[in-house]
Amino acid sequence: MAKYLVIVESPAKVKTIKKFLGSNYEVIASQGHVRDLPKSTLGIDVDNDFEPKYITIRGKGDVVSALRKETKKAEKIYLATDPDREGEAISWHLYETLKMQDKKVYRITFNEITKNAVKESLKNAREINMNLVDAQQARRALDRIVGYKISPVLWAKVKRGLSAGRVQSVTLRMICDREDEINAFIPKEYWSLGAEFSIKGEKKPLIASFYGTEDAKMELNSKEDVDKVINGCKNANFEILDVKTGKRTIKSPLPFTTSTLQQEANKTLGFATAKTMRIAQQLYEGVEIKGEGTVAFISYLRTDSTRVSEEAKTMAEKYISARYGKDYCIEEGKEKKEEKRIQDAHEAIRPTDIERTPESVKNILSRDQYRLYQLIWKRFTASRMAASIFETVAVRIKGNEYVFRVSASKVAFDGYRSVYASDEDEKAESNALLNSITKDTKVKFEKFDSEQHFTQPPAHFTESSLVRAMEDAGIGRPSTYAPTISTIMGRHYVVKENKNLYVSELGEVVNNLMKESFPVIVDTEFTANLEALLDKVEEGSVQWKTIIRNFYPDLDEAVKIAEENLDKIHVADEESDEVCELCGRRMVYKYGPHGKFLACPGFPECRNTKTILVRIGVSCPKCGKDIVERKTKKGRRYYGCEGAPECDFMSWQRPSDKKCPKCGNVLVAKGNQLVCATVGCGYAEAKPAGKTSEG
Repeated sequence: MAKYLVIVESPAKVKTIKKFLGSNYEVIASQGHVRDLPKSTLGIDVDNDFEPKYITIRGKGDVVSALRKETKKAEKIYLATDPDREGEAISWHLYETLKMQDKKVYRITFNEITKNAVKESLKNAREINMNLVDAQQARRALDRIVGYKISPVLWAKVKRGLSAGRVQSVTLRMICDREDEINAFIPKEYWSLGAEFSIKGEKKPLIASFYGTEDAKMELNSKEDVDKVINGCKNANFEILDVKTGKRTIKSPLPFTTSTLQQEANKTLGFATAKTMRIAQQLYEGVEIKGEGTVAFISYLRTDSTRVSEEAKTMAEKYISARYGKDYCIEEGKEKKEEKRIQDAHEAIRPTDIERTPESVKNILSRDQYRLYQLIWKRFTASRMAASIFETVAVRIKGNEYVFRVSASKVAFDGYRSVYASDEDEKAESNALLNSITKDTKVKFEKFDSEQHFTQPPAHFTESSLVRAMEDAGIGRPSTYAPTISTIMGRHYVVKENKNLYVSELGEVVNNLMKESFPVIVDTEFTANLEALLDKVEEGSVQWKTIIRNFYPDLDEAVKIAEENLDKIHVADEESDEVCELCGRRMVYKYGPHGKFLACPGFPECRNTKTILVRIGVSCPKCGKDIVERKTKKGRRYYGCEGAPECDFMSWQRPSDKKCPKCGNVLVAKGNQLVCATVGCGYAEAKPAGKTSEG
């Protein structure tokens, strides 16, 4: 009979770990958490120093009974839940729920589900780290208090079914702030000026871009600026000012963390953050391979560390040296360094065996598993390779006082780029013509080529850029990015169209309410400071209840003020002038996930609904009918003609009743200005006094 018991989280790990440990060990899964705060109440005793009231999770009774039965038989118990704060907390909850106080209980962690890692973890068994547990308790208590105190305010003032969360609310605020930046953005004009030169004996022309003078770079902000340069170059004797050659070294990228994996998978594979984490979990827990059983492909997927174990470094060096040559191995001491964080500082995400190349397992993995594994494998392999080296050449050409510049580069040593090159990597811009140019080369001016441009607004967030922004702001942690984004999309606060994230009308309503009544909760700096405090709990320098004691009174006061002073944001069952054509009743206004709509009050007998046409008092510039507010299927607001689909006029910005004096097109509201809707026109004027940002 097995003498030792190992408790893991996921049933998918049981068979594999049992195979590694042999007959003396029984392996059983807790299937995640076994106890938590109750769903029906706050679960935090605010009158008893914020003591949490944990209960066994409904439906987990059979699991707990099975675990209790096995613990009674075991001589030693090893708690092998995930190697992070939440995993530590699950181990502690198991210890308390199963009443293991009179047992020999040890905590073990492993960063990858391999035989060596699991056996090594047994040699390094330790006690449960209560600092880690308390950091997780603090996070859970904070999230519960915010959610259970503020959500009822949203139900009362907006509609039932909404939710507020500590991290989700500040993330929504970030997206709303970006939308405001985009809507307020006023394009600025700028110009580029190129000069074409011919060289005796060369068929191809040399194209150089305007730089400025010898002393300083100059900006071309108008046609007048361009004309001044062109006139200043009249009758100029253009000559080579200098030719500079050099080398540029680009270090290999860092291996993936949770955040960077989510970003890169979103950009290159089009994976939503939740999908990336789901597939990464499968690769971590293992995939069945004929003849080998279940094999784990990657190390632990929730981490913000870029550290790599010595064993993994040796494994990579051996593979790279054999496959590419010794020159391709990273030099000791030349590795990129990244700021060390407290939570999840284990290892970067990497393949468990670098010899298991993507090509060798393509037929074993599903298509999505293969694509994600290939991304992880290539990134890790590249991170252990030498830098790429570029040979550069830059030529400056002078005519009178003005300087034009042309440069190029070519790969001298591909280094890590032989395996991995992301979209952000510098592209080599080869120009064979530059290789033959010297300071004495004669150039003949042929013509100028100028082009007008306009600055672009900040880009809408994608899931990738939002994760990056959350990480940069210190909002959330590796395990929270994906569920946070899923929540705000699931609540219809945010919609996704063509990878971009847009705030719905409902999201605007919730965000405005949060900013008005709970400004601290949606303050990025405050949320980031809370994360830093949680790190201090993990270090053991701050008590977890101290954070709650300081946080709760202000929130409680803000909730009471909001409940008393906030007006109801939607008006239920307000009658409209529209008559239901199915039953003759006067239709009423309702508030759904995408904002207001018309519904028949005879529901459920009559289920007729209609979109509300909100006229803005402006005529369509194409057909003269009224322009109305409309919504996309995913809830994003735009302005279109009442006569659609016969008339196809539409604008994302609110049109005004003014026309552009330059081109005659309609002017639309952007920030505190009216700008021409024609791309490239650039006309703008101040918005009339008294107008809101919506016009």
